[in-house]
Amino acid sequence: MRVLAIVVAMLWSYLPLVFAQDANSNSATTVCTFEDGQEISVQYNNSATPANEPHNGKPWRAANSPMILFTQTELTINKVDIAPGAYSLWFIPDKKNWTMVVNKNVKADSPYDQAQDLVREPMEVGELPQPSKQPDLGFAHMASKTCNLRIYYGRTGAWADVNEK
Repeated sequence: MRVLAIVVAMLWSYLPLVFAQDANSNSATTVCTFEDGQEISVQYNNSATPANEPHNGKPWRAANSPMILFTQTELTINKVDIAPGAYSLWFIPDKKNWTMVVNKNVKADSPYDQAQDLVREPMEVGELPQPSKQPDLGFAHMASKTCNLRIYYGRTGAWADVNEK
């Protein structure tokens, strides 16, 4: 019970960073609930801005705004354990591959800092039949301890598994 209280307090302390976005922003949240009731979520800005198009090989986040991954439970991504808490989420697009990056720095206006990376996960990529005009993230519940994070933007769909430890 004490651990749960610490996790809740930790998540609560990060909320001002997430909600510090402009009130007119297009804030979106996607959530996945594991079989034991623990949740993970990503909050992001889903507006499209031509100045913030993804460029091959460069770390990217939608609308150049924070994408924040919240987890109530310990996760495993690409064989790396991630403690409960809040993390920034970045994507590195490439012509044939995308990489999902979980980063420790959640400060809203911070530039990408590779030294803060916890894990990089190669993503599977596919082509969408209809282009997505704005970034769209979602989770698919794949198994009792597996959620699949998906991002759709332009003609690209990319996805990677996030596992509860």
